[in-house]
Amino acid sequence: MTDKPRARDLGIPLEGAPGAYNAITDVPNVEVGFATLIEGDSVRTGVTALHPRGKADHDPVFGGVFSFNGNGEMTGAAWVDEGGFVEGPICITNTHSVGLVRDTVIDWQIKNTAMLQKWSCPVVTETADGWLNDMYGFHVRPEHVWQALESAEHGPLAEGSVGGGTGMICFEFKGGTGTSSQKLPEKFGGYIVGALAQANFGRRYQLTVAGVPIGLHLTEDAFLTRGKNPLQEQGSLIVIIATNAPLLPYQLKRVAKRATLGMARTGSQGGNYSGDIFLAFSTANPGVAYPAGGMGHIDILPNDHLDPIFSAAAMATEEAILNAMLAADTMTGKDGLRVPALPHGRLQDLLKQYNRFT
Repeated sequence: MTDKPRARDLGIPLEGAPGAYNAITDVPNVEVGFATLIEGDSVRTGVTALHPRGKADHDPVFGGVFSFNGNGEMTGAAWVDEGGFVEGPICITNTHSVGLVRDTVIDWQIKNTAMLQKWSCPVVTETADGWLNDMYGFHVRPEHVWQALESAEHGPLAEGSVGGGTGMICFEFKGGTGTSSQKLPEKFGGYIVGALAQANFGRRYQLTVAGVPIGLHLTEDAFLTRGKNPLQEQGSLIVIIATNAPLLPYQLKRVAKRATLGMARTGSQGGNYSGDIFLAFSTANPGVAYPAGGMGHIDILPNDHLDPIFSAAAMATEEAILNAMLAADTMTGKDGLRVPALPHGRLQDLLKQYNRFT
């Protein structure tokens, strides 16, 4: 994991109470692994792999998908939407590596006897890293996918320029991979809601932290907009939300929608060229999403108990995005482009100026 301070460490006044790791891996059995490629002047990319029940347990989970703005790709999303479950690992990479990663996941499933039937339709999704990375070079190889899949583990996670988030940019600062979690009070079930974000969206003038218009003050080194407001946005956000609350697919689709609110809390409105696709899954009800015996019995949380989970999904998404930016260092990549890190000290000074500092 990174040794950088995270959002709460810096005094950003965020809501709710995180789990032990403040990560998606606070949801029991969820494992996440990375392969990070930083080579020469122009390779800045990688793969992130998430196993909903851990890499040794191939039992599917109930899932739901929501596309806030569909200028992107999530393979397998049509079947998740139709069938209501996620089979196997979920991977995130760059736009031009989706096909190879998808094929390699199938190879991994075959070799690990992890396929439910004679075919697989895995979930692989992306954001574009072509500013810092030579995306046309197809640098992600099958061995990198295997590395991410096999290295996945439970516990605290690396953030920033790691895995699929290695070459990503967020609000014209260095973006990447971030995670967070919320633990609900016992009166609301004590469930965990965790988010993993690959943040690659937004323009500088939009950036908002804890309600403070940070981007209007930090206008220098905004390489795309020079700190101005062009009323145009470009970029993408992928969010995977996990919970141990017993939810059905239609409810998980509703949870996935709340990632949109977490994105909005950081200032983005979701532009035409932004691929903002969100997936939520539940690790509850093992053996039921695809019951071997043809009949399953489920626990379910009533709809009128979902508001705390909706709030937790939005808050965990917001914090995961901030953690992705705060963990990322300044990076120079393809064609000499330099993307600065979000400056922690100046961020804290602005929060104090607006009386939004804990």
